[in-house]
Amino acid sequence: MHRIFRLAASTALFLGITTAAHAAADFAGCQQFFAQGAVPQLHKAQNLKPRALCFDSFAILHSGTTKTPVYVAERINAAQVEDAQDEQRTNRFFADARLPRAERAELDDYKGSGYDRGHMAPAGDMPSATAMAQSFSLANMVPQAPQNNRRSWAGIEQATRKYARRAKGDIYVITGPVYGSTPSTIGPGQVWVPQYLFKLVYDPSNHRAWAHWIENTDSARAGRPISYQELVKRTGIEFLPGVTLTE
Repeated sequence: MHRIFRLAASTALFLGITTAAHAAADFAGCQQFFAQGAVPQLHKAQNLKPRALCFDSFAILHSGTTKTPVYVAERINAAQVEDAQDEQRTNRFFADARLPRAERAELDDYKGSGYDRGHMAPAGDMPSATAMAQSFSLANMVPQAPQNNRRSWAGIEQATRKYARRAKGDIYVITGPVYGSTPSTIGPGQVWVPQYLFKLVYDPSNHRAWAHWIENTDSARAGRPISYQELVKRTGIEFLPGVTLTE
């Protein structure tokens, strides 16, 4: 059964930590996943119970309120995409023990919900067995409409890897959910269901950035990417602080 979690009218789509300095400190062990080592800045800060999590091939700012990521950051390149091709998908989803039980999703939350456990850092990007296993942490998941996850969103992930193969070096990818003012929830733990999903791609070699934006429904289809500026406007997050982009 899906439950409706009522929010105050003033609640923003994205909520998070109060200072960029605090965020940088939290990600001290994995700042390599952020362009120029600069962690995204959240301009509208509320109580999302944020926690920074470092993994071998990605970093997560997790919310203990939504029990999903706020965003997931990766740095990928042609060599990593090539390495990832022979890694066997494990499908061993698990609740992340680094998070307090009251702030994390559990396997039972997704059971019978009608939603997939949708990766934000894709399993298909993982270049090692350890990274592959880590990508199945529920901290890296959002409740995602099944056909969206398996078709339209999978196409966006594949397009991103295709670009990485021909890029001149590393590219930076930030993926995350966006919630409406009255998001539905799933499971006993009331895991929030996103209204939209986004995937930002930044290529330092040409100073260009763009974002895929899609509604979290089975009927949604990927459209033309939106600009970086439009993504910032929609989310209230400066994903690439200090980075100069080519228009």
